[in-house]
Amino acid sequence: MDLEQLLRASSRTFAPGIEGLPGKLGWAMTVAYLLLRVSDYLEDNREMPGQQKVELLCLWDQVLAGEVALSLWTEQVSFPDEMTPDALVAQHAVRVVDALQQLPTEVYVPIVKHVRDSTQGMARWVARGPLVLTEADLDDYMHEVAGRVGYLVTDLFAWYSHSIRRRMGRLMPLARECGLALQTVNVVRGLRDDYERGWIFVPESFCARAGIAREALFDPACQQQAMQVVDMLADKAERHLQAAMTYFKMMPPWQHGIRLSCLFPLLLARRTLAVSRRSCRVLESKAKVGRDEVVQIMWDSTMWGWSNWWVERYARRLAVAPAG
Repeated sequence: MDLEQLLRASSRTFAPGIEGLPGKLGWAMTVAYLLLRVSDYLEDNREMPGQQKVELLCLWDQVLAGEVALSLWTEQVSFPDEMTPDALVAQHAVRVVDALQQLPTEVYVPIVKHVRDSTQGMARWVARGPLVLTEADLDDYMHEVAGRVGYLVTDLFAWYSHSIRRRMGRLMPLARECGLALQTVNVVRGLRDDYERGWIFVPESFCARAGIAREALFDPACQQQAMQVVDMLADKAERHLQAAMTYFKMMPPWQHGIRLSCLFPLLLARRTLAVSRRSCRVLESKAKVGRDEVVQIMWDSTMWGWSNWWVERYARRLAVAPAG
């Protein structure tokens, strides 16, 4: 399986945008994305005990730093019988690392830096355990797994585009917000999934404001208070999405591929949030946007995503909760 096939197999949200990036930028982004999916596999693994996850994340960090051979890592990693997207990528880590090592220095260096930073942050949080006391705790976790990705993506955009490079002073403070926006929506839509693997990413401070214990969020008898907490998370996601749209609108209109790589996930997050907000279903299963609607959003964005005016109007339309 080549890297393009791995990308498509591992992402419905990000693959179309990455595939639409121009030449060398698209290849660099593919490699960076797949490296991060290897880290995700270790962090999200439901079979490994926490200490083993920490050890393998630290070893993966050393591989990326060039301090140990990849074979030492692969010898210690096992894979489930039923391959998840992350596991599939991790199983082909040799090909991904080989592609990384062939990249030019000017992209190799920022990719390694940001992927290592994120991997180290994941290891720190796995070692800490599923204890999210405050919104600042949640932001810290999301920064490590997603905010740093915003920095990575922005560095690669700036490497490719002189126009974007000149805007780095305004873009970088917002780059983290893009990651936090997408990750907060992931927290909302994946509440049940995370709970079933032993994590609740809802700050205890949110629960306290709603008068509910975190452990009771999924108790049908406490549904009213639980939905107040979901609303708090949705409001937080909305704030991050607004900042992320400010970032997007700074992308030059003639860099259509770059704009779409940002716009696809942002609009899908916007719609996912609308589907999730005030819906008790997020406490029972993962909230999803239907495939036909995903295809329509991508088609509309491809046709009109060069226009900030259109994007603003379209995003407002997607934010309306579906009937029923």
